[in-house]
This record gives sequence, structure tokens and C-alpha cells, in this order.
Amino acid sequence: MDTPNNKPKKSGIRFSMYWAYAIIIVFLLGMLYIDDNSLTKDVSYSKFEQYVESGGVKKITVFTNTNRAEAEVSDSLASTIFHEAQFKPGSGTVAHIITDIPSADKMKDQIDAWSEAGKFNGEATNVTFKDVAGLTEPKTEIQEIVEFLRNPQRYTDLGGKIPKGALLVGPPGTGKTLLAKAVAGEANVPFFSMSGSDFVEMFVGVGASRVRDLFRQAKEKAPCIVFIDEIDAVGRARGKNPNMGSNSGVIILAATNRADILDKALLRAGRFDRQITVDLPELKDRVEIFNVHLRNIKKDDTVDVEVMARQTAGFSGADIANVCNEAALIAARNNKKTVDRDSFMSAIDRIICGLEHSSKIISPEEKKAIAIHEAGHATVSWFLEYSNEMVKVSIVPRGMALGAAWYMPEERQITPLQALLDQMCMTLGGRAAEELSLGEISTGALNDLEKVTKMAYAIVVYYGMSEKLPNVCYYDSTGQSYGFSKPYGGERAKQIDEEVSRIISEQYERAKQIIRDHKEGHARLAETLLTKEVMYSEDLKEIFGERQWRSRTEEIMLLQAERDAAREAAKAAESKSDVEEEKENSSEPQDVVAVEVNPVEETKPQDDNDDSSVATPPPFKGV
Repeated sequence: MDTPNNKPKKSGIRFSMYWAYAIIIVFLLGMLYIDDNSLTKDVSYSKFEQYVESGGVKKITVFTNTNRAEAEVSDSLASTIFHEAQFKPGSGTVAHIITDIPSADKMKDQIDAWSEAGKFNGEATNVTFKDVAGLTEPKTEIQEIVEFLRNPQRYTDLGGKIPKGALLVGPPGTGKTLLAKAVAGEANVPFFSMSGSDFVEMFVGVGASRVRDLFRQAKEKAPCIVFIDEIDAVGRARGKNPNMGSNSGVIILAATNRADILDKALLRAGRFDRQITVDLPELKDRVEIFNVHLRNIKKDDTVDVEVMARQTAGFSGADIANVCNEAALIAARNNKKTVDRDSFMSAIDRIICGLEHSSKIISPEEKKAIAIHEAGHATVSWFLEYSNEMVKVSIVPRGMALGAAWYMPEERQITPLQALLDQMCMTLGGRAAEELSLGEISTGALNDLEKVTKMAYAIVVYYGMSEKLPNVCYYDSTGQSYGFSKPYGGERAKQIDEEVSRIISEQYERAKQIIRDHKEGHARLAETLLTKEVMYSEDLKEIFGERQWRSRTEEIMLLQAERDAAREAAKAAESKSDVEEEKENSSEPQDVVAVEVNPVEETKPQDDNDDSSVATPPPFKGV
């Protein structure tokens, strides 16, 4: 008999806290499997930036109300962010990273910057060779790369190898990046762009990682163009450069301003197969560049593109773009309806010599000395054959100069000795005028004396044009300085100093003699400068008359016009020949169609007295 203390035990499941833990885990796993197509991870903003820079980010979403951003990442990047148990490539899971951002506006600007640099994908560029003014030779030289990208089989069928890349060498602003974009645009392939400074390792492994990511993306989008700007940032140190080996169908274009400091191993065949020089534009190229940048500018009839191109010798394409923009700003500042010649001249003056200091106070004596000095330059230059043609003289302070004279530089491929001497004489004309007109000299000729001394030294030491030291050159193009400070002894140094002093003295006396011969004209010019402050070449013609010599620039323009006319005539003659040949072919009988294989055998024999004749078939010309 059961007693109260000996009751039978009830069957059932006892509750335990372990069961609660199990239920929670099952619930979380269930949620994971329910939403197994999405995977998210919070990261720091710096890490977020690093992931975007690597190129593995597909899309970024900014939440303005919470100042957070979410980015969808590629499978390859997700494999490095998440553990293998969390993410498996090809499973269909979409991986995201989330970060706190400074502000929505700053994040939008940052996204725009990333998009323009092509961090997400290789950008498709619409730039073609038509958008690249000038650069005739570089465009011709790089055309082969375009042809290969369009039709690589044409070259590989003959056993040719894929060109690894080309190095664009030239001064800043000459259009190297624009030319690289035009190659991609002409070939209609993606364009990847990074700067050499992006490869520099601020943290261990980051630079190499960026390179690997860049070429991984490029290989996926091949054929394509990879452009590396400022490659000298990573091309100097031997053994520390990231691997830039080209993948199949990936052509590397790189740009540098200093090819001389690059590692020689980087320039050997098989790395960069060719170097393409992108030099400063010549006169004809500058005219084309001006016309490109003037398309959207409202200019009037006073603007002469040819004159502006002549006045901007040594300007790069970027400089010319700056001139056009500055001219538009100046015209708008002066409430003008159109951009006129004066606006462009002011823009060129500002870029060359700096901002005009009209508020600077100058005493009458100083102003007179400046006018005499600048009039001396203009007077001497007007009577020298090889002197640059003067455009304008001004005694208005600009930048660091109290006065200035503008010239149209002569573009010469080689320079004779007399041209160097004429340039020195013109440069010394300012101090010569001070001595003759004022009886004393001033410190205003500092810049002139610096130029003259360097030119005289170059004549003696570099060009071998000295009378006492002919055909001797101590210039070292390798930059190694012969392994010692000076490649000559004390006696030779004394001879060099004597020759430099003699050349400068002769040209100074020559400048003084020219001013003596044209004393009245010089005085009139100086007086006009004091009154008007600015004078143009037309004013000098009224004082001195026309120059005796035609400028080098005019000669070049005439030669260019003759060459263009000859090319047009050759094209016209070729076109005329093709038309005549086509007419001749169309009037001839169709020989191939009318030809019989054995017409003689099928012809009935004729009697000698028969007046009828057999039609002789025309000669067979082939099918």
C-alpha cells in the first residue's frame, strides 16, 4: 500500500536552463537560414575606405538619417572580410559592410571622387583622338596599341606578342592622361586609372594589395587599358616596386615627367616596350588647342587665335586652358558681354608675370628709371635680326617685376651663335639705357644679369662656341658629374671666366651703341611709357618704322602653309586620278564576261577572198 511518503513518480520532462540556451541558439540559427542571402559586418570608416580603394565594392548606400553607409562587396572581397564558415563564394549570399560616416554631404563628395577615379569598375571613356588637339606624332605612334586592342588576332596570328605597355614622357600639362583616355576610347575598352602615389605603402602590404586588386579587376575586364600616372613615385627604388607585370589583354600606359630617374630595369624591353614623348605643343598645335578651349567661350572679332598662339610659346595644353578660363573671368569681372582681345592679353600677362599691382606706390624718379630701362630693352630688340619680336612693354608692376616687356619667342630647332648673342644684347639693353640716360645703374637689372651670365657660360662650357675654347663641352647628360666637382683644372677655369666676361662685355657695348644710334627714338619711347604706362608693337612701328627682318615665327607659318597646300594638292590629284580611273573602267567592255576559252577553234575558217573578218577576242585579263 502506497503511503504519502512513497507516492509513485510522475512521468515528464524536467525544465533546465540549458534548454533555454538551446532554444535561443536554434532560433538564431533559424534566423540565419531564413535570411541566408544576406551577410553584414560593421567596420571602421578607415577600413571602409580601404575596401573601396581596393576596387571590390559594387554599390554604396548612404542613410542620411543615421549617418551610416552600407556597401555591397564582391565575392572575392567578401572572402577576405568574412570567415570561411560565414561566406562561401558562389552560394548566392550578398555580403555588405556598414560604417559610421562623418556626414552625408561629405560622403556624397567622396563617392563622386571614387566614381571619377574608377574605383568601382573600369570606366568607359568617351574621349577619342578628335578630342586631343595637337600631339600629332604621339597619336600616330600610339595608334598601334589601338589597333591591337581592336583586333589582337591580326598580330598574334603572325607570331607577334602582345605589347606590354608604353611610357608617356613629357612635361606636366601636356595631355598624357588625356591621350591615355583617348586610346581606351578609340579602342572602346575599359579604362583603369591610378596614381603612382596610391601604390606607396603607408601601411605594410597596402600598396602591394592595391596593385593586386587593380590588376585583378583589369584581368576580369580584359582587353583594357591600365593607366598609372606619376609612375616615378614608385619607379625609383630598386626592389621595392610592386609587381606590375601585365596580364593577357591588359596594356599598361604610364606617365612621368622624369624618365631619367626611373629604374633602368623598368624601361627595358618587355616592361615598357616603347617610350612616347609628349612634348610641349608647337605653334600649329597651340592654335588647335586654343580652338578646342574656345568652343564654349563667347569671344568677339578682336580675338586673334594665331597671335595668342604665337605669344604663348612654351605653354602646355593645361596652361592654354587656364588662359581661356582666366580671360572669361576677367571679362565677366569687367561686365563685358563677350571676351575680347584685351581680356586674353590680361590673362596671358597674369599667368606669365603675375597679378598687376596698380596700388604699389612708386616715386617719379623710380618710375622714370623703370621707363628708361624697359624702353632700352624694346629699342635694342627692334634692331637685332635674331631678337624675339616685341608684343608689349609695360611699366606697371606685376608679380616681383617693376616693369616687363613681352615678346613672341622664336621657335628654333637649332640656334646659331649669333642668335644667342642677339638675345644677350637685347637683355642687356635695359642696363645700357640706364647708364647712358641717367649716368648711373641700379639693381633693377638683377634678373637680366642672371640670364646673361648663364647664357655666356653655356656658350663657352656647353656649346663649345668660344673663340679661345672652341669645340669643348663640359656638359654631362648622365648627371654623374664625371665623378668629381669640375672636369677641368685651375688654368682652364681661369680661361672660362675670361671668355664669359669678354662675351658679356662685348654685348653690353653693342647694346649701348644701338641706343646711341637711336637716341631720339629711345627717349620718345620712354616718355610715351611714362604717359601711357603700356605700349604695343604698333606704337614702336610709329617710332622706329618697320623691322628689317621677318620673324622666325612668320617663316614657320609660311612653311606650314606651303606644306598644307602641297598635301591638299596631292590629295586632290589622287582623288582626280581615282575618279578618272573609275570612269575609264566603267567605259571599257567587260572583258572577263565576253572571253571564251577557245574562240579560235569555234570560229569558221574564212576564205582569203572573203571580205568579212573574224572579231579578234580581247586579251584575257583574268577573273
